[in-house]
Amino acid sequence: MLPQDPFAYALSSNQAWAGYKGHQNPEFFNKLAAGQSPSILWLGCSDSRCPETTILGLQPGDVFTHRNIANIVSPTDINTSAVIEYAVAHIKVKHVVLCGHTSCGGAAAALSDARVGGVLDTWLTPLRALRAAHRDELDAIADDKARAARIAELNVEAGVAVLMANATIREHVEDRGLQVHGTLFDIASGRVRDLGFGTSKGAKMGADTGGAGIAGGGGGGEVVRGRHARLVFRTDGAAMQVQ
Repeated sequence: MLPQDPFAYALSSNQAWAGYKGHQNPEFFNKLAAGQSPSILWLGCSDSRCPETTILGLQPGDVFTHRNIANIVSPTDINTSAVIEYAVAHIKVKHVVLCGHTSCGGAAAALSDARVGGVLDTWLTPLRALRAAHRDELDAIADDKARAARIAELNVEAGVAVLMANATIREHVEDRGLQVHGTLFDIASGRVRDLGFGTSKGAKMGADTGGAGIAGGGGGGEVVRGRHARLVFRTDGAAMQVQ
C-alpha cells in the first residue's frame, strides 16, 4: 500500500479538525470570521517544531504571528517592521514575544565556518556577527548543543534590543504599557523560558509547575484567553490554566 501524499493527508486532517471544532463550538468559526483581537504578537523561527499557538496552548485568533529563519529581528527588514506596526499600532496587542529555540538550524549554521549557500548566508549575517562578538564565550562551551542554545539566547537578546529601539514599540510602551518579552523554547522539554530581556525583567514564562506544566491561579494579572485554556501573565510570572 502506497503511503498517503502528505498534502492530501493534511487536507483530510483539516476537514476532520474543522468538523470537530464546529461540533464542539458551533459559533467558533463565525466568531473568527468576524475579526481578530489577539493580545500577543509572536516573533519566532520558521522551524516546523515551533508552532506558537500549539506551544502556548492557545487557539486560532489568540496570537498574531511573524516567523522567519532563526527569528532574526533586523531594523531594515520591512516585512518584520510591517508586522510590528500593524500588530502594535492597529490591533494593539498587549505583549510582543520574541522567541528563539534550542536545536536551531540557523544557530548551528552560524557556529560553522562552512557556507550554507544562496541568500541564507546573507540572512544569517547577524548571527555570524554575534558569534564573532562573543567568540571567547562560545568557544569555551564544549557541548555543541549548549553552544547553539547560547547563541540562540544571544540572538534573542540582540533582537529584543532592536524591538526596544523600534519607534512604534517605544511609543506604545510609554503610552499604554505594551510589554516586550525575550524567550527561548526548549524543544526537548516543550517549555518556554523568559530570558529577562525587554520590559518584563525577571518574569518566568513557562516556569516549572510540576508535571504537565499547567499551573493553578493566584495573584492578579492579565489573562489571555483561549478556547480551552488561558495564559495568565502576572508580575511573578505566567501560567497556563485549564478552563
